[in-house]
Amino acid sequence: MSEELIARAQTWLSEDPDPETREELAKLIEAADTDALAERFAGTLQFGTAGLRGELGAGPMRMNRSVVIRAAAGLAAYLKGKGQSGGLVVIGYDARHKSADFARDTAAVMTGAGLRAAVLPKPLPTPVLAFAIRHLGAVAGVEVTASHNPPRDNGYKVYLGDGSQIVPPADAEIAAEIAAVRALADVPRPESGWETLGDEVVGAYLARTDAVLKPGSARTARTVYTPMHGVGKETLLAAFARAGFPAPVVVAEQAEPDPDFPTVAFPNPEEPGAMDLAFAAAERERPDLVIANDPDADRCAVAVHDGEKWRMLHGDEVGSLLAAHLVRRGVEGVFAESIVSSSLLGRIAAKAGLGYEETLTGFKWIARVEGLRFGYEEALGYCVDPEGVRDKDGITAALLVAELASELKEQGLTLLDLLDELAVEHGLHATDQLSVRVEDLSVIADAMRKLREEPPSVLAGLDVVRREDLTEGTETLPPTDGLRYTLDGARVIVRPSGTEPKLKCYLEVVVPVDGGVESVPAARAKAKELIAGLKRDLAVAAGI
Repeated sequence: MSEELIARAQTWLSEDPDPETREELAKLIEAADTDALAERFAGTLQFGTAGLRGELGAGPMRMNRSVVIRAAAGLAAYLKGKGQSGGLVVIGYDARHKSADFARDTAAVMTGAGLRAAVLPKPLPTPVLAFAIRHLGAVAGVEVTASHNPPRDNGYKVYLGDGSQIVPPADAEIAAEIAAVRALADVPRPESGWETLGDEVVGAYLARTDAVLKPGSARTARTVYTPMHGVGKETLLAAFARAGFPAPVVVAEQAEPDPDFPTVAFPNPEEPGAMDLAFAAAERERPDLVIANDPDADRCAVAVHDGEKWRMLHGDEVGSLLAAHLVRRGVEGVFAESIVSSSLLGRIAAKAGLGYEETLTGFKWIARVEGLRFGYEEALGYCVDPEGVRDKDGITAALLVAELASELKEQGLTLLDLLDELAVEHGLHATDQLSVRVEDLSVIADAMRKLREEPPSVLAGLDVVRREDLTEGTETLPPTDGLRYTLDGARVIVRPSGTEPKLKCYLEVVVPVDGGVESVPAARAKAKELIAGLKRDLAVAAGI
């Protein structure tokens, strides 16, 4: 076994175009480190609906130039097989380690395959790439990013010509083309021939951001902003300046792109401690809002002053606020969200006489809803301009939040006041997550199996009135690996994360508000108690 493993590693080494990963792999072979080699050669990094994402390093189970070249060659073959020979592929990238290299390799492979390739001029937010695909009439787009994953990761996200991320069966068809790539020497990679786009594509995106705001609306909200060591700062500041908002105060320690993300354990606004520096800046500046983007700026986090402290709003709270804001502006169209997001959106849409749809998790599904006007997902993702960007967009979402905060400010109100109004109107909808990060993926499989074999009948004292195994699909949803429990006044969904080694349990309770706004605190306290009970009982039921 070890001789075969060493032979496979040597074959891979002979093709590797990257001096860094060649050196890494050569050292492992020389040391005969079969454990490390076995981990890197246990299979291949799988291409799915999230594209590729994984830890940087040598070998087929890591993100590296060899893996990216094969992925690009597979994508090129898929596009040509669909009659897209000569079509344009737009390529964007973030500021992570190797992102620029992976973008350049992709451009070379596309050019060598007879497609036209255009690379964005510098590290930019993912929504700029999603915009550029439609703006330039491309047949596909690639974004090199690992979004909010740890510093050691990178990824490869694929969009098709409609500007939305791939869904089945395209992912499996591209994966099959990738698997058909044999030697890297067979993949033509010219040294030139692709286009590097200028700043005009960013200008066109920024011009489009104006469309999310109401002409003449209030623009007075003061903001503290962090790009979380990512690529959002320049674009967001330019968008805010164009719109006429006060210039956001940027968190200095996290202002510039840094692939090592030195001030955070995980560069995700939802992770504990990630917002501490932003909150410290807010204590000094006393703004109306704290806004954060994740490193590729497709997500937007919002925090407000609540009593004596700054509080991060849940993604569901922000989604509901934006929906209410758009309803007040008289928009038309369909509101959509993923199944793991709050049911409050459906109630807001129904009362306004708007269409509503529920999809599987991921903007690859939300963006495809016919007639979409607004879509969101609880993981801080909001699509507020689907005609411009058919994906989540942390820049335009930030603009819309700032507009809403400004309008409320003019009335002497805050985002928290509007949340209370929504609770009185529709019942208090409280959501939370029980999320377990694992080193061993079998823990997730064991938990899912246990819940399927021994499903709970009561959680937090509430009867489970309906159990659904989503692997079988529903009337409106295609199959997915997940479980949904409908309770008397609550809902629980359990699923493995599609992008991280996590088991995620999404919890929602709905508590009626019998009186006016003064009754909301009591409803909130009851909801908090029920959420704690759901977490406790679900952890026991899943054995986690």
